[in-house]
Amino acid sequence: MTLLASLISAVEREPVPDAFLRLGIQWLVGRTRRRLGATADGADAWFAEAMRDLPIATNVEDANSQHYEVPARFFELVLGPRLKYSSGLYRGPASSLEEAEVAALEETVAHAGLADGQRILELGSGWGSLSLHMAETFPNAQVTAVSNSHSQRAHVEAQALKRGLWNVRVITADMNDVAFEAGSFDRVVSVEMFEHMSNWRALLDRIRGWLASDGRLFIHVFTHRIGAYRFDRADEADWIAQHFFTGGIMPSHALAGAFPDLFALEDTWRWDGRHYARTAEDWLRRMDANHAEVGAILRETYGADAEVWRRRWRIFFLATSGLFGHSRGAEWGISHYRLRPVVSGTGSRKG
Repeated sequence: MTLLASLISAVEREPVPDAFLRLGIQWLVGRTRRRLGATADGADAWFAEAMRDLPIATNVEDANSQHYEVPARFFELVLGPRLKYSSGLYRGPASSLEEAEVAALEETVAHAGLADGQRILELGSGWGSLSLHMAETFPNAQVTAVSNSHSQRAHVEAQALKRGLWNVRVITADMNDVAFEAGSFDRVVSVEMFEHMSNWRALLDRIRGWLASDGRLFIHVFTHRIGAYRFDRADEADWIAQHFFTGGIMPSHALAGAFPDLFALEDTWRWDGRHYARTAEDWLRRMDANHAEVGAILRETYGADAEVWRRRWRIFFLATSGLFGHSRGAEWGISHYRLRPVVSGTGSRKG
């Protein structure tokens, strides 16, 4: 075990003041930033090409257990009221987590070009914040949500029933196996799921087939401004890959444009990384404020390792804040893309 891996293991086992954890996180993030600063021209094309030999999703069971082994109640205590397990959008210095959730959902709807009456597919629906929001906002739309978690499906279905939303259908499926008939949807939307996908080309090719001729794909991903990279579970010092993001990638902002034979970029947007930093800080505050009930859930889930896992979840939120808040949010952030499908051999689809 390397010295760095030994230090990381030590802070999991014994309490360490947050100030020291933040310093260590900033040192690690700075090291990564300097490495990415040397990213060569053409790196996105190389990264996209290297995806070809991989399945659409790897380590599916690992990713599922890492985030959803704890019950829904944990996330109800930690996330905002809409259970949006992705970056919020803070429109002002006094914005609350609840307001940031709503603002992010509204901007997603606008950027995706959603409208009432559309057939909408959400890939990676999580706890349903966007699917439920779309169903409420567009009562004549038909929303299909795909998640690989049975507990998430049960939660979304219960919320839809509670709110009287009859235009939501939830499917539990591994992304490697998802299939729909050609032309089934007017919009396909995805929020912080593509980071878990190992072969974007294969997935984008499928999505292109599912879209109507005038359909659009919307993707929300966290990104680095110039460099894409994989989280490496084999690296003892890659703590995030070990415990929270096995099989995941950090896309670059330009990576979504590396498949011009499948999709043409129609529009792009980028959120300052400090929005995600504030989101993670709010999650951490809520976790700490609900210390007793969170502790009971962790003991039920992890048994004798409950306090180790409390520290791991806290470090995860601190690391998320440190990464996206680094360099005043200029290095890592949130990227939005609206993409138009391209017809093979004939150029862009019109619409």
